[in-house]
Amino acid sequence: MYAIVRAGGRQEKVSVGDVLLIDKVGAVGDSIDLTPLLVVDGSTVTSDAKKLAKVSVKAEVVKPAKGPKITIMKYKNKTGYKKRQGHRQPLTQVKITAIDA
Repeated sequence: MYAIVRAGGRQEKVSVGDVLLIDKVGAVGDSIDLTPLLVVDGSTVTSDAKKLAKVSVKAEVVKPAKGPKITIMKYKNKTGYKKRQGHRQPLTQVKITAIDA
């Protein structure tokens, strides 16, 4: 059994026991609910909104994480203007604990 869930503006394929990185949510040990978009159980595929309202995908926050370093460079020719900036997106590592259909 697996589900396609909305997590942090993206869609992720998850099953029980999977660990994934999503945008920053909650603190370590918190339990969160993810919105299911599709549930596949053997040969049964559920995508109806009314049936999916009854389905819950639970996850537990494992630890905070950071995304890859992104370097931003701005440069203007002939003016001596240079600017360097970096960014690392704050993420959260979560473990899927249950898919209740």
